[in-house]
Amino acid sequence: MSYGDQLRRIVEDYQRAGEPWPATAREIAAWAVRQGLWRPQPGDLMTQCAHEIAGALREEYITDAQGRRVRAKHAATLKRNGKQATLWADIRSAPRAHMEVAFQQRRNLILGDCKQLKADADSYNDNMTPDNPIQTSFDFTEDLEEWEIGA
Repeated sequence: MSYGDQLRRIVEDYQRAGEPWPATAREIAAWAVRQGLWRPQPGDLMTQCAHEIAGALREEYITDAQGRRVRAKHAATLKRNGKQATLWADIRSAPRAHMEVAFQQRRNLILGDCKQLKADADSYNDNMTPDNPIQTSFDFTEDLEEWEIGA
């Protein structure tokens, strides 16, 4: 059983225990720790620290010369010494090649989210509300234009 499967089983146990649902991940985690269903492994501490550092880097913003609020640090997953690694660079000093990879990978993440949203919405509409489907638009042109006007 994968680690993800184990975590999903904890969520199922949480629901079966009659705990409040819907719930936040933090509520489920607190319950799992109280029940002794989850505890950190020694290697988890470095992984957790790295995850938190990456989160902090994602949250760092600067104002560029044109007054735009932009992300300062950008991740690109590349091969390094024959192994895949996620490397972080600062937008103010990163090589163009790094930024090209970082931007393309973020675009692919957004596309993946859109594909999954479409599958989820289509499934819900087909199975739950076929006569009154929830409309989902994937054209962000107007949203971006409005953002640029208000930015």
